[in-house]
Amino acid sequence: MNDGKKIAAVQLISGPEVAANLVEAARLIALAAAQGAKLVALPEYFPLIGATDAERLAACEQDKLGPIQQFMSETAKQHGIWLVGGSLPLAADDPTKVRNSCLVFDDLGRRVVRYDKIHLFGFARGTESYDESLSIEPGSEVVAFDSPFGRVGLAICYDLRFPELFRALGEVDLLVVPAAFTETTGRAHWELLLRARAVENQCYLLAPAQGGRHPNGRMTHGNSMIVDPWGEVLARLDKGPGVCVAGIDPKRIGEVRTSLPALKHKRL
Repeated sequence: MNDGKKIAAVQLISGPEVAANLVEAARLIALAAAQGAKLVALPEYFPLIGATDAERLAACEQDKLGPIQQFMSETAKQHGIWLVGGSLPLAADDPTKVRNSCLVFDDLGRRVVRYDKIHLFGFARGTESYDESLSIEPGSEVVAFDSPFGRVGLAICYDLRFPELFRALGEVDLLVVPAAFTETTGRAHWELLLRARAVENQCYLLAPAQGGRHPNGRMTHGNSMIVDPWGEVLARLDKGPGVCVAGIDPKRIGEVRTSLPALKHKRL
């Protein structure tokens, strides 16, 4: 892991058409690569948002088979980057549901790991309500992997509210948390939670998000960020499609963990 190695968060406003979303994702991945990013992360639900349950099931792919997964593999290889594929719908054990899965591909286009979202979002206030458990089957295993950027841990969106998941990952150098936070919950808690997870785990955090008004009327919070181990926001993109890029430095992790060795002070 070299000093100043660049990572990037891609922010999208995905709609219900997979092909159009992949075109936009490809454009922004290329932009991030052109800025020197060697690890690029897409947001949650990057291939589609706003689809009906039937449309989501129709777009669902079998593990290791399908155009969305092929797109990620080919794009990673094309640009010579590590690509964290936000999340896409993969087949579940329950045929009426999908898994919300994050896939990682290396710079040769090889799949490295798969993480299935464990915590399913539920929220109700006034006319706004969500219940992911109606259409998504939860995962059960935490996932971290070794890379040129150090040890990397994965989580998706609502997972951010459960610090025990991040402790279960062990010591990592980078957390990647693709998300599609609603405007309501994001405005209240998104930055607060991102910076807390970075501080308590004394690592960098990369958070690509959906950010804006989607075709179905849903409003996502955006504010894709890169946060350092001291909780400082290195890069941010408020709303709209785009990328934010920053360098990560292993010396910074070492400095923070040496001056404040909280990870060694854990008692429970």
